Amino acid sequence: MRATNRRAVVLLSGGLDSATVLAEARSHDLECYALTLRYGQRHELELDAARAVADDLGVKEHLVMDLDLRRIGGSALTADLDVPRGEKRPGGGTAAAIPVTYVPARNTIFLSIALGWAEVLGTGDIYIGVNAVDYSGYPDCRPEFIDAFEAMASLATRESVEGRIRVQIHTPLIGMSKAEIIARGRRLGVDYGLTRTCYDPEGDGRACGQCEACRLRRKGFEEAGLQDPIEYAKG
Repeated sequence: MRATNRRAVVLLSGGLDSATVLAEARSHDLECYALTLRYGQRHELELDAARAVADDLGVKEHLVMDLDLRRIGGSALTADLDVPRGEKRPGGGTAAAIPVTYVPARNTIFLSIALGWAEVLGTGDIYIGVNAVDYSGYPDCRPEFIDAFEAMASLATRESVEGRIRVQIHTPLIGMSKAEIIARGRRLGVDYGLTRTCYDPEGDGRACGQCEACRLRRKGFEEAGLQDPIEYAKG
């Protein structure tokens, strides 16, 4: 077990994966500082979910920052583009295609902000819920990206250059299936009824049930043999 006075910055979107990562960090007796970005995403309901998860799991501080990526656009989550629903693969049809829900450089931007806050807090530990198994093909969810960012971060901050911290980007879910993530979170006490995953929720707040995020989530609960506690609009 790690010492209880150690701190970690945890990127918390309000989704299933980030809630599990927060619980994982807490299981190591880390003092957790949750960081949520309001970046102009169409699924802003996840911000309320992030607040609920942070309260439920007991973080030291929850920082919600504004960063309007709609000014850049380029994604169905931040621009006037349709979020694909159903079995059609977002982004052009092939399994290898990067989908239209990819937000340009999002994890690079988010990790950079987390790195700055971590340096101020005097820690090099940053947790993020990226996953390279049941994921949507995003390039910034791959182990190669995380390794490269960690190497860059060790050269980019005063605290690391002067030897006071060692930057580590923790990705405990990166090699897990969605079912394995859900099972792990249940063991850690995550209330998945508080989380929101849908890219294109209905006006009443219910998940659409058909976007890729919803389909991955539902498949995960089914394979884990558990009931998904949230309500879906369809199917």
